[in-house]
Amino acid sequence: MSLFRRIFSSKSKSDQKSKERHLDDRSKYMPEIDLPIDESFMINFKRNGGKFLYCDDENEVSDSFDKILLENDWYEKDVCCFDIALEHKFSNFNLNYVKSFSASFFFATCEYLIADNGSILVSSNQLREKKLTELPDNFVILAATSQLVKNIGEGLKGIKNKNRSSIPSNITTIKDFEPQKEKDFLSYGNSSKNLYLLLLEDL
Repeated sequence: MSLFRRIFSSKSKSDQKSKERHLDDRSKYMPEIDLPIDESFMINFKRNGGKFLYCDDENEVSDSFDKILLENDWYEKDVCCFDIALEHKFSNFNLNYVKSFSASFFFATCEYLIADNGSILVSSNQLREKKLTELPDNFVILAATSQLVKNIGEGLKGIKNKNRSSIPSNITTIKDFEPQKEKDFLSYGNSSKNLYLLLLEDL
């Protein structure tokens, strides 16, 4: 049974926070705890500042996406998206899908979720040839629990196996999810994103 399902169906938030606090309080000199992949990703992703919404099925994905739009007042706004399948799947949300980087948020899938550092592995399949700094500051990423891997090496191997005829370019990770409050010349080139992860249980 998935850790996410166990947490969100049976454990209280206080129980989970207590467990995360216990792990954070451990000395850095103590041996690493060998956590399950899903638990390791969740802890590291949240530590990086990411926000995720666990979804049991496609209906919950739609409900969670709706809540994100309402929370940020993104209805009837421009959304940057390069994925035609995503546009069709979420066509009933009254959004204006554009290729403009001045859009309210960027909407995409990903290649893999990296457990050991809580990052999200993407490529030209999602970004085309754009740099992260060229895209909107707000990201909404749709992923599934089957995309969880232990480390970047496993993710790169998975990309190679899935794309034997043509390996995608522009492979990179997103791992800093704390939005920049103020932009100045010191933050130029910073790829930090305010990121929501819609995580669908598919195992």
